[in-house]
Amino acid sequence: MNAPSEIPSKIPTAKKSGGFRHWELLVLLWLAFFLNQADRQIFSVVLPLIRSDLGFTDAELGLIASSLVWTYGLLVPIAGFLGDRFSRRNIIGFCLLFWSVATLFTGLCATLVQFILLRGIATGGGEAFYAPSSNALLGEKYAKSRAFALSIHQTAVYAGIILSGLIAGYIGEHYGWQNAFFLFGGLGIVLAGVIFLRIPKDPPLLAPQKNIKQEVLATAAHIVKKPTVVLLTLAFGCMVFVNVGYLTWMPTFLVDKFGLTLTDAGFSSLFYHHVGAFLGVLIGAKLSDHYALRLPKSRVIVQAAGLFLAAPFILIMSLSTSPLLTYVALFLFGVFRGWYDSNIVASLYEVVSPKIRSSAYGLVLACAFLIGASAPYLLGILKPTLGLSKGLAGLSAVYILGGLFLSLAAWVYFDKDQQKAQHETTDLS
Repeated sequence: MNAPSEIPSKIPTAKKSGGFRHWELLVLLWLAFFLNQADRQIFSVVLPLIRSDLGFTDAELGLIASSLVWTYGLLVPIAGFLGDRFSRRNIIGFCLLFWSVATLFTGLCATLVQFILLRGIATGGGEAFYAPSSNALLGEKYAKSRAFALSIHQTAVYAGIILSGLIAGYIGEHYGWQNAFFLFGGLGIVLAGVIFLRIPKDPPLLAPQKNIKQEVLATAAHIVKKPTVVLLTLAFGCMVFVNVGYLTWMPTFLVDKFGLTLTDAGFSSLFYHHVGAFLGVLIGAKLSDHYALRLPKSRVIVQAAGLFLAAPFILIMSLSTSPLLTYVALFLFGVFRGWYDSNIVASLYEVVSPKIRSSAYGLVLACAFLIGASAPYLLGILKPTLGLSKGLAGLSAVYILGGLFLSLAAWVYFDKDQQKAQHETTDLS
């Protein structure tokens, strides 16, 4: 098989100034990622209202949430390959427009099938195309401050989830759950237009090939030969499993266990955890950037430490009978989860060739989200018998498993795989 054809072009880079122009790309992509996460979280916040209004069972609500993650996982590798072969600006703008329209129309849904089609397949499908292109574009634009730029971008996850919890909960309680979808969908449509106007179109790094299937298989075979990538992917899958399970059911958990209002539950379930994660991701980035200059595997070690240290607080969060203790545990769970998040992309980029970073990240995302997608559905099935407290507590064991995968990668395989990446060419045959 022929290697992907390289296009001899230079990616546009910002001028070496500290002004707004230099950081405009990061600002706009931060806003896009903010809406990516906010749109994804709205459903979980207004879930009790949808259940009451439309009469869905817990399993059906879990199925709707899982359908988005399954769709995301299936489509994100395609997104990664397109991100190496077409304008990333165009991919980001069009996918933002698509998922925002789907979010807006989710407010009109009334049946299970409609929610699965619009909320699960359309929204999840649109969101799948964002991360590979945006992270690759940021990694190239801000090469000298990559971990910092990617970590700032990552903070949009926490801000989007926190504010969507507060805003969607308030709108749902006072104006109906439908209007939460209308608001965030409309904002995304406007931002898509701004991105097309303000971000220059970038040339692709690789020429599109006629046989995309062979390209996918060749790149997959190339990265699967690196045990570090496989272990990073398995650990990522553990994190996604915990994350989507927690995000889907935590607002309902607080409503049912402590009798909070929907607005209070939407805020409390997300605010304390993601403020902690915001701090943790900045701390983790600084730690890894400092030590990685001498010991590149430090990025993976920081991730492993984050998962191990977060696990006990997941257990406390789930089993505590005190709202205050639950919030403290949520915060510390978030701090150490942030350590992990700070190097998701940077760790992978240490062991893959620069020319296939978008493709490789797409494949890693696909596997991780397919591993983790079943969590909302499984917790929904177990809720009537086991209860959410025990179900959420079990997520701590999944974090420990992820930490073990990362420890194995750091101490056994990382050095060899990083050396391979440093000497690789674009020949992926």
